[in-house]
Order: sequence, then C-alpha cells, then structure tokens
Amino acid sequence: MSDLTEAVLDDGRAVVVKRGAGPRATAAEVAGLRWLAAAGAVPVPEVHSHDDDQLVIDRVPAGRPDAGAAERFGRGLARLHAAGAPAFGAAPPGGPADAWIGLAPMANVPGEDWPSWYAAHRVLPYVRQAVDAGLLEAAPFERACARFAAPDEPPARLHGDLWNGNVLWDGRDAWLIDPAAHGGHRETDLAMLHLFGCPHLDRIVAAYDETAPLAEGLRDRIGMHQLFPLLVHTVLFGQSYAAQALAAARSLG
Repeated sequence: MSDLTEAVLDDGRAVVVKRGAGPRATAAEVAGLRWLAAAGAVPVPEVHSHDDDQLVIDRVPAGRPDAGAAERFGRGLARLHAAGAPAFGAAPPGGPADAWIGLAPMANVPGEDWPSWYAAHRVLPYVRQAVDAGLLEAAPFERACARFAAPDEPPARLHGDLWNGNVLWDGRDAWLIDPAAHGGHRETDLAMLHLFGCPHLDRIVAAYDETAPLAEGLRDRIGMHQLFPLLVHTVLFGQSYAAQALAAARSLG
C-alpha cells in the first residue's frame, strides 16, 4: 500500500509524493505513465522524479465530470489504444516484466494470440491462486478459457487497471492515474470501466465508438474481459468477488 502526500514544488506546481510501493511497482508505474503520456491522447500526470522509495507526479486538480469531458475522454481513450503496443503482454518501454495491478503481481509476457495469451498470463495464474486459497474450483474457469474469442485486432496500448478510481476529473478533462499498462485488447479497458461504473459511461463509449468503431457484440464479451480483474479481487479480497468471477466465467456459455 502506497503512502500519499501532497507537496508544492519551488515553481508552485502541486504534486503528489507516493512512497512505499516498492522498487518494482514504482518502476512499472513510471514506465506506464510515460508510455501512456507519449500517446498524447489522454492527460496523464507528469513524472517529476522517482527512485526505489518514492515517486513524485503532478496532482490532478479536483473537478466534476460532465458530458463534454466524458466525450473527450472517450475519443482520447480510442486514440490511446490506437497508439498500439509491440505485442499482447508487452511491457511499457523500460518497464519490468514482473509488474503489478494494484497490490497484485502481474506478469508482462509477450504473446501473439490474444485468447491464449489472456488465458495463460492473466486468468489462469489467478485461478490457481484462488483454488489454492480454497475460494474457487478450477473447472468452470478452464472451460471459460477454452471459449475465449475476441475480434482480431492489433495489440492496443492499455491503461490496464481502468476502474473508476483511476480516472480523475479536473472539471474539463479526465486524467489517468495508477496504470497497470501493457499491450492488450482494447475491449479490456472498456470492460473495466463497466465493472465498477464510471460517470457518463454511455457517452464515453459512444464517443469512443465514433472515433474507433467497436466490433459487434462487445456486451457479450464484457464478462470475459472482466474475468482478470475479478480474479485479482478474489485473491486480494476474498469470497465476495469469487461469486462474481464465477458468474463471469459461466456467462461465456
């Protein structure tokens, strides 16, 4: 768990100082923030300094989300994804292969085929942990993995942990923080927004779709993309998420 402190630089800019995440998690966050920022698509806090113990980034001014900001976010997210990645599972440049999603480890292992990569490096590692903890049985998830299918698209540049708490609104725009960035399928970020809700979500998705049209049947695939974060939450927080993970697995037929 990171310790957060606000501070002001000599030039008057407000920043957030994050301590205690550990060197690998800090390195992954720095690389992810810079990779997302390089796309020039969605505002991302600037990294001012970092070392093994702390990270200093811009503080995002507090504001309220509105429909216009949501539409700008949807268009920007589409452009971010279109910036691409070398492979499914590719780490950001300079980022560690052994990365993190929140408090959980996440391996960035490149692969060519999204369904098999997603099963092997996102879903099944957490299924095994949940089974070992007595929270789940493996069979429904193994059957679900055999049914994974998604539109054949090139690897997208993902935020990777795009729940509502990692989208901050400054009164005009949405900013992205705390990435678990990697190359993946663009529908995964959108499914994460659906999992925990987001203000004006319909407008975000509509603006995204206008900018980079989505394949038919996205709603039928949301449960598949949500399996990874639900399993992460199952391992971290226990039984209450296990039922949701099981329901998502069974939704695949």
